[in-house]
Amino acid sequence: MRIISGSRRGKKLLAPKGDRVRPTEDRVKEALFGIIQFQVPGASFLDLFAGTGQMGIESISRGAARAVFVENAPESLAVLGKNLEATGFAPQAQVVRAGVLDYLHTASQRFDFVFADPPYREGLLPQVLALLPRVLLPDGEAFCEHPRGEELPDRVGPLLKIKTYGYGKTGLTRYRLEAPEGS
Repeated sequence: MRIISGSRRGKKLLAPKGDRVRPTEDRVKEALFGIIQFQVPGASFLDLFAGTGQMGIESISRGAARAVFVENAPESLAVLGKNLEATGFAPQAQVVRAGVLDYLHTASQRFDFVFADPPYREGLLPQVLALLPRVLLPDGEAFCEHPRGEELPDRVGPLLKIKTYGYGKTGLTRYRLEAPEGS
């Protein structure tokens, strides 16, 4: 696992031992950042179910102003902290030790981009999608990683599905927060 592009391009990142964490594949990460590459500089990025932190770290490497990492597993938090220190990105990062749903219910910050990669097949994505409008800035975008073939809704309140992409066994669904009427 490595940073693909930006100021820390090629830097290797740590991952916890075992199979409790399923890091996002490089091709999925590369595709996501290829889609938003011109909007990342200066943006804010929320990495939900952060694990190693690779998605938020990639965003900072590509010029994001800040990233917030939400994770609850102690092993992942330890690795995430080491990855932030090793990259020198700790000053631009905020690590929140919390369950994602708890965080989304109480968050006061808003973000340009949200990435959510919950444990597969645990039924968390519908709950996360319902709460994402609370944390997205107007015209903000969210990307959800899920098993390919899992259909996500076309609309969740003001959140509109833009497209679902497929990469091997992985699906990546892009949502945009619809601008309020009259704006």
